[in-house]
Amino acid sequence: MAEIRFKKPSYPISKALRGYLHLTNREVGACLSYHDLLHSASTVPLFDKQGSDTLWETVIYHESDQKFIYDCLRRGYAQLKVGGDVGAIEHLYIDRVDYCLYANTHPLRVRIVNRLNDLFDYFYVKQVDMSRIYGMELEHLLSPNKIHYLVRDTTLIEEHIQGVPGDTFIKKYLPRQDFNPIRIAKEFVKFNERSLVQLVGDMRNDNFVVEVIPDFDELYFRLRAIDFDQHCYEGNLKIYMPQFFKENNPIISLGFKSLSPVLTMQYQKEERTRLLMRVKAAGGQLETLLNAMRTEILSPEENVFQLRSELTELYDDKAFLACNTMGDIVATSLQMLETHPVRKILQTKSKIKMES
Repeated sequence: MAEIRFKKPSYPISKALRGYLHLTNREVGACLSYHDLLHSASTVPLFDKQGSDTLWETVIYHESDQKFIYDCLRRGYAQLKVGGDVGAIEHLYIDRVDYCLYANTHPLRVRIVNRLNDLFDYFYVKQVDMSRIYGMELEHLLSPNKIHYLVRDTTLIEEHIQGVPGDTFIKKYLPRQDFNPIRIAKEFVKFNERSLVQLVGDMRNDNFVVEVIPDFDELYFRLRAIDFDQHCYEGNLKIYMPQFFKENNPIISLGFKSLSPVLTMQYQKEERTRLLMRVKAAGGQLETLLNAMRTEILSPEENVFQLRSELTELYDDKAFLACNTMGDIVATSLQMLETHPVRKILQTKSKIKMES
């Protein structure tokens, strides 16, 4: 099974990536930084509706600072959602700011409320990490999901990705009998394939969400990554395959019961074909991103060598052996979509086996 033993270091934005962000209008000015938001008077634990500790803390600011901080956060939300037009969101107000105690980047989550109808939204303020930005940008270009984020110096402003958290979905939705189990198994196979091709690591059940989509005759599902901190870092191939995380075993077991090897191969090939179509559609923008990424140090050298060796065995293709950086490996992985529409099947060593 997959296991991450050490915390990944944070990588500052390089000149090459900064140029890409400027070119794609991802870089903006802002009046507050992540570290400014840490200057608080106190914090209080945040509990959910059932009274359980969420492991988030609500930040309490000094009265003299709160108005300025909240106004800057509104401006940041306006940049993220309406191109900086603060007038378009004058009826929105900041309800609270929460601080996460357990995530690698210790994000701040901002709850913003519409006073006209009481609807609310969330967005996040985080420390910049180059790995995370590359992961989000590849997800934006190559997956069926779009991600909106902005960067200002060392601060990242990121929209909230809606969906049922994977661990909650497994506990509360999976035992239900009102959906076709093949549909969630099918989507897990596709999610597994996207994670591998894009090298999105650590997709255990609390790092992805499940979109539940009602249709006229059945419920449909889509799995979405929400955590890109382990993108392109680990050397172990299994870290990039959600099928090898024991936390995902209930979904994997469902897939093993519901899908034959023929069906699994079909869904794997379908997703690889769609990824290839998105690669071609992304064109020059993807090429610019990969050119920058090829020059980056995103992982220790030993991780690069281990991953390229394991991918060489997976695809039975020596093209990976010429890779010197994680960016090279991602670019080669995308080339495999055309030259290897189907790859070797790997199975877990546990009792639960699922071809992906």
